[in-house]
Amino acid sequence: MRGDIDIHFFEQRLNKRLEEITASLEAGKNSASPVELDQSRVGRVSRMDAMQQQAMAQAAARLAGAEKARIRKALDRVQSGDYGYCMNCDEKITEKRLRFDPSVLFCIDCARAAEQT
Repeated sequence: MRGDIDIHFFEQRLNKRLEEITASLEAGKNSASPVELDQSRVGRVSRMDAMQQQAMAQAAARLAGAEKARIRKALDRVQSGDYGYCMNCDEKITEKRLRFDPSVLFCIDCARAAEQT
């Protein structure tokens, strides 16, 4: 357990963000529903616009789902006492990096190395 950072502060931020994402996904469920293809009721351009909006809503939902998974992993690490340590090299993640994104799981060096491969 790290004593040099306020774990409780980060845990609160993670829980708040998790609530926001969950609420956002619930609110956006209708946007990802199938597009009606009845040409007598909806014009071609309107259908294309609806399909584009549907695709964007689905992409946003996928990104939100990935963020939820990262947050849950970070919260699990808070509970286990491993929060704030890199999952790859086990070195401390800087507080500045954690303040930017409390769900980050890797130190900057390991994140950079992963991007290059």
